[in-house]
Amino acid sequence: MNGGRTGSLDLPLHGGRAPRWLYERMVTLAGLMLEVMLEEFPTADILARFADPFWFQAFGSLLGFDWHSSGLTTVTLGAVKQALAARPRWPLHAAGGKGRASRRTPDEIRAAADGAGIHRGEALVGASRLAAKVDGAALQDGFQLYHHVFLFDDAGEWAVVQQGMQGAEGRYARRYHWFSRRVTDPVDRPHSGLAGDRARGPVLDLTSSASAAARQGMVTAVREVPPAAMVDLIARRPGGGVLPAGHAIPDAARIDRRLLALYEQPPADFRSLLEREGVGPATVRALCMVAEVIYGVQASRTDPLRYAFAHGGKDGHPFPVSRPLYDDSIAMLRRVADRTRLDHSEKRAALARLAAVARAAGSEQ
Repeated sequence: MNGGRTGSLDLPLHGGRAPRWLYERMVTLAGLMLEVMLEEFPTADILARFADPFWFQAFGSLLGFDWHSSGLTTVTLGAVKQALAARPRWPLHAAGGKGRASRRTPDEIRAAADGAGIHRGEALVGASRLAAKVDGAALQDGFQLYHHVFLFDDAGEWAVVQQGMQGAEGRYARRYHWFSRRVTDPVDRPHSGLAGDRARGPVLDLTSSASAAARQGMVTAVREVPPAAMVDLIARRPGGGVLPAGHAIPDAARIDRRLLALYEQPPADFRSLLEREGVGPATVRALCMVAEVIYGVQASRTDPLRYAFAHGGKDGHPFPVSRPLYDDSIAMLRRVADRTRLDHSEKRAALARLAAVARAAGSEQ
């Protein structure tokens, strides 16, 4: 896996719900689009498309949602999930959703896997949980996850699309994309793409290759440094900007039990550390601070979104728009929409929405 992020898009955070009439039409159109896609493409190729931020944004816009709204993510995936649930014999499945629905993801994965005769159900559950843990704890960029959808096929390939909400300001959302075939190490540059309004900083990015020494230092600290010593170090927190602003360590007493559990049964590696129950953003920040102070290792403070412009950004940085990537996504969706069993007026409206997406994409070069 090259680990490159594949797109960056503005995602203003919009509240409210899609009107029922619009949502019902989106479910219908999503089902028709997926029907044609399953006839024309292998399921792994379809999952790869969902893992592409620009294609996903264009797909949601074609279904009828506002191109620039964060609601596109939740409503589009809700429509896709409902369309797939109505067709359980299809070789493509979706689990999860927004808020409470995201917590049902493991059970929904197991149920769909059992129904389809997929024997890797628990492995898929593990992939879903780890993706959520990585983007919620290993990458701390100021966005709190509130939406998680796990898509998978009968062969066990999968894609994750999850979205976080900006903390204190709450004005923007950020979307994280994963694709199983592009993940060689789930804790080192695992994303197929990130979509957000702009790069921010400083952040704590333990998924960066530049953080490899910090990740190892955290595992070593858990094995070698007694919890009491770590708690004392955390409580005294030397100055000097060990962690960036906005990444404060909580009251040491609150993480004492977690550190003790890790010390008594140390993880083999950083992935195992993340997978431990109870290890969340606060524990990760604490261990990162300990590793930096004791071993002198540094975690990346660079927002990975600045590398998310394979389709280009509105300002053309860090490198120009790749027009063929836009054209390929738009052409594929246009071809699929044209083949759907929509009546003439509905098809014309869908293609008009897609044409508007193409114009918007072209204007953002």
